[in-house]
Amino acid sequence: MRKIKAKELTVEGFAPYGEFYNLVEPTGKNLGSFYHDHVLYHTSGRMPVAFSSLVVDKPEKYIVDSAEYHNYTGEVLLPLDDDVVIHVATPSKEPVPELTEAFLVPKGTVVKLNAAVWHLAPMALHNDKSHVLIVLPERVYYNDCYVVDYPEEDHMEIEL
Repeated sequence: MRKIKAKELTVEGFAPYGEFYNLVEPTGKNLGSFYHDHVLYHTSGRMPVAFSSLVVDKPEKYIVDSAEYHNYTGEVLLPLDDDVVIHVATPSKEPVPELTEAFLVPKGTVVKLNAAVWHLAPMALHNDKSHVLIVLPERVYYNDCYVVDYPEEDHMEIEL
């Protein structure tokens, strides 16, 4: 099984996949204590943006065996009570597991994935269960979500 190393989340390293901003330790443009417009989330059409809760378990091993993407929208995630690890691969029509990278995301850091970036659920790092805010247009998981299970030879383990 191929292994990939989880990297520190940096602007340069994550730029091909989207943006992020630490909401718990805000910096940059502000109006007093209001730190505004640091990650913009554009949606198509008039679909409402939905805020959903995802509860993830801490795995024994950080195995990537599948991925999903959304053709017409990005996705926002915010780990609330634990650091998480995410895996991403560049947008493409066909799966590209060989291009997968992993990133450590500190709790309180909002991450915006660009449209068509391959990904799947974040994985908890410390807690048995972690809570992640997911932001997507309403019902995207039914009408614009393409999930692929990788063949066993493309499975990978994330090293922390």
